[in-house]
Amino acid sequence: MAKEQFYNFDTDITQTIIKNIRKYRKAKGYTQEQLALMAEICYDFMKKIETGKSGFSIQTLYKISVVLETGIDKLLEK
Repeated sequence: MAKEQFYNFDTDITQTIIKNIRKYRKAKGYTQEQLALMAEICYDFMKKIETGKSGFSIQTLYKISVVLETGIDKLLEK
């Protein structure tokens, strides 16, 4: 019988992603509106993402990471 393995998952991963999006966006000198335009997402949706008022899909996360010229893995890092 295989030994069970338990993981400690980051329950605040959404907050980590939000902080990293903001950090990389500001490092690029982009406003939320500019990032939304370049990522081809609605500006209101971008505001909601950064304030934690909306969830987002992996596709949206990918679009944002491409515009910010960073990998999704960087957006997940604590």
